[in-house]
Amino acid sequence: MMVRASYAPYSLVFRETAITSRQKMDVKETFLLRLDDGARHAVAEIPLFRGLSAEDTPGFEAVLADFCRLCGNVTDRQTESLPSSIRFGYEAAKASLDGNSQEQLFDTPWSRGEKGIRINGLVWMGDRRAMARRIRAKLDGGFRCVKLKIGGIDFADELALLRYIRSEFGPGDIELRLDANGAFTPRNAYDRLGYLSELGIHSIEQPIRAGQWDAMAEICARSPIPVALDEELIGIRTDDEKRRMLEAIRPAYIILKPSLCGGLSEADRWIDLAEKRGTGWWATSALESDLGLNAIAQWVSQREPQMPQGLGTGLLYTNNFPSPLELRGEELWFNPEKRFSIPAIDWIRPHTTTL
Repeated sequence: MMVRASYAPYSLVFRETAITSRQKMDVKETFLLRLDDGARHAVAEIPLFRGLSAEDTPGFEAVLADFCRLCGNVTDRQTESLPSSIRFGYEAAKASLDGNSQEQLFDTPWSRGEKGIRINGLVWMGDRRAMARRIRAKLDGGFRCVKLKIGGIDFADELALLRYIRSEFGPGDIELRLDANGAFTPRNAYDRLGYLSELGIHSIEQPIRAGQWDAMAEICARSPIPVALDEELIGIRTDDEKRRMLEAIRPAYIILKPSLCGGLSEADRWIDLAEKRGTGWWATSALESDLGLNAIAQWVSQREPQMPQGLGTGLLYTNNFPSPLELRGEELWFNPEKRFSIPAIDWIRPHTTTL
């Protein structure tokens, strides 16, 4: 049966200004994709992360429109060359059409509402007082694994804050993950990692900017803190490139953001290749709304992950979509009795042709 596709831009509004080592954001642009087979329809998110997505180009919307125009007979093989976020959205929407409902992409204990997925609490950068307040809120909410974005304020202030946290909560009380977003340099990384190692840090994501394989490999080999790669995965699409990167750098972990690393199918390939090399992993969202977050959680629930996942960003927005996702303490749950509520949208439907 012919599947018709349409799309629409959508702006997600942050509750508080989101600050990373690269930028400040009050609004995040995204796109919604709708697939309609005549009997049913499904809506998915196509996230666009300005300044991070490999496909962040002025012509992105034109590429999306072309895909919608041609997707009537698209094959899985033909989706391999799509931008990561479009492939992610298409795979999620297709899984919804093929599955039980808009909400349930895969049939797992999590998607049946029988168990939760443990997640980390995300704490954004800010001044010392703001970060301390946010950390306290996560702890009061029941989180025992907290991820802190660092690199956006003075390192000495961040170090003092982390020391304060550890003075109040030992490693047995709370697991601390750090995300530097490439804020360190090959020259200062070792000193900073040395200071941080005194604080019982679980791992640090992307200490230096992506693309510096030799420097990152040396850091992974020498760092007293296990290193996780995040942005390093973006733009790597073939299995050969994945193998070369994993074997050249040899990270302790990789962080999988399906909308940035090739979609759900490519994220599966990353996991398979990483596990063969003894590299750990966890999945995380890339600031998606609950639509995208649900797709990632549905997908990762098939793996029955034991480590806390990074799946809590939907709460960041004032205009997030009401959904079946529920946060119960430090676990993300799916409530099968609830449905997504998608507002009225003016869908853009390019003239449909076939491949």
